[in-house]
Amino acid sequence: MNGLDWIVLLGTMLGIAAYGTWRTRHTDNLNTYLKGSQTTKWGTIGLSVMATQASTITYLSLPGQAYENGIAFIQNYFGLPLALILVCAVFLPIYRKLGVYTAYEYLGQRFDRKTRLLGASLFLLQRGLQCGITIYAPAIILSTVLGWRVDLTIVFTGLLAIVYTVTGGSAAVNLTQKWQMGVIFGGMLTAFVVLLVKLPPDAMHIAGAMDKLDAVSYEPDLKQRYTLWSGLIGGFFLSLSYFGTDQTQVQRYIGGAALREGRLGLMFNALLKIPMQFFIVILGALLFVFYQFSPTTPLLFNQTEWRRQLDGPQAATFRAFEEKHTALHADKQEKIRAFSDARASADPQLEYTARAALAESQAASETLRNEARNALYAVSPEAKKTRDSDFVFITFILTQLPHGAIGLLIAVMFASALSSKAGELNALGTTSTIDLWRHFRPLAAHDEARNVRNAKWFTAVWGLFAIGFALFVSFAENLIEALNIVASIFYPALLGVFIVAFFFKKVGGSAVFYAAIAAQLVVIAIFALGKFFPAHEIGYLWLNPIGCAACVLFALALQPLLGSAKTSATAA
Repeated sequence: MNGLDWIVLLGTMLGIAAYGTWRTRHTDNLNTYLKGSQTTKWGTIGLSVMATQASTITYLSLPGQAYENGIAFIQNYFGLPLALILVCAVFLPIYRKLGVYTAYEYLGQRFDRKTRLLGASLFLLQRGLQCGITIYAPAIILSTVLGWRVDLTIVFTGLLAIVYTVTGGSAAVNLTQKWQMGVIFGGMLTAFVVLLVKLPPDAMHIAGAMDKLDAVSYEPDLKQRYTLWSGLIGGFFLSLSYFGTDQTQVQRYIGGAALREGRLGLMFNALLKIPMQFFIVILGALLFVFYQFSPTTPLLFNQTEWRRQLDGPQAATFRAFEEKHTALHADKQEKIRAFSDARASADPQLEYTARAALAESQAASETLRNEARNALYAVSPEAKKTRDSDFVFITFILTQLPHGAIGLLIAVMFASALSSKAGELNALGTTSTIDLWRHFRPLAAHDEARNVRNAKWFTAVWGLFAIGFALFVSFAENLIEALNIVASIFYPALLGVFIVAFFFKKVGGSAVFYAAIAAQLVVIAIFALGKFFPAHEIGYLWLNPIGCAACVLFALALQPLLGSAKTSATAA
């Protein structure tokens, strides 16, 4: 990075944060602080919902995931539009009618206090952990690639988000996320255009021949993570959990001028979320093609750690890997050219033979990458903190984009980190204030100034918790998958509670409370079984319908044993 990149990066980041802080510095009304301005239009709501869910992990990790495994991850989102339709039809109208600050207030009105506290606690636990992951992801990667101290990167990003989120609350989050999404769209489009210019004309055919464009799998295999069925069913329940019961999302759309604005904002996401994610995974698949033609394709993309070993005591071992990689890469380039020539000849048999040879060459390269990765992990435990695939896109940015554009793309990474983190902190602060503080201090409910102060304190505390968690965390999973795995463990039971609340009016608080605890234990047991006995592991998306169904069935079974239900006129 040069001076121009730093000007673009710091100007973008500090400018947006300062703008949000200044515009919302006098937000003292509790309703505005927690829900945002009542004049917020559907476009701002839609962008805010999208920005809250699409963190830096989406833009850093997803292209690398597609680079390694193809675009099959897109199936994860197949159930999302259906989930958002249900949220618009059932969840949103009830939240708006009751005027609640949090989704868990509704559980208290529909059931009882302990169920409300359970729902809020599950959210705080899961989202508190994810908030730490959200700040950890860009910090560990950017610090590694750019040579920054990781702890200072984490602290700087976290404190910047805390400042304007605490100052302006939900109003500041909505306002800044609108501009942050503009930066993100502009930066990603810039990277995509530069990549297209550098690619050969038959790039898509090459990606297809190397199995990077297999978007849909019809296999009815529960062990396979991404299939049409896991996406439609498991993805539906996961999206319903995110958008219907996660306060980070609920808080983005329960404000606004009217019910119509919230619905249009959600439908905006229903229409654009899959195309946006498809754009990102295609970017990853094309990055794979680009690096097949590049003469300087690295064996591993975490070049900071790799170069350290090339200068270390085991340099001979790692240089041997480099030499073998150079030979295999040259051989694969020959196979790619042979495949392109075979396609041009219109001879099906020749094309089939060339494709098989290319697949064999690619398998040899992947075997070498795995061996090199394991060797790196053996001598450098620090390298285990991230997956190598998470460095693919940032490597392309730093080595292939012009100066100025590099600063813009790094700003994209920080902007998406700030936007999602701000939404998370705002929701954590709101839930802590409304569902915990005011629950145990009911007389304070009418002291609006005190509640605003408490919400600011809780927001800051959760921000510091996320920074602390990020300083010590590490992951073996691809980062975007790690987020969804955490959600798939903690959210299915919570979603089951809301499904019972909306659709089973005769079930009461005690039945659903114990059912949720039992369902949570079932999900944890299934997940743990798969980790200890891999032969019995199932794709994590399936945990969502299993946990939700278990909660509903347990509640229906327990209700006759536990007495009459507390019902509400708001129940569907």
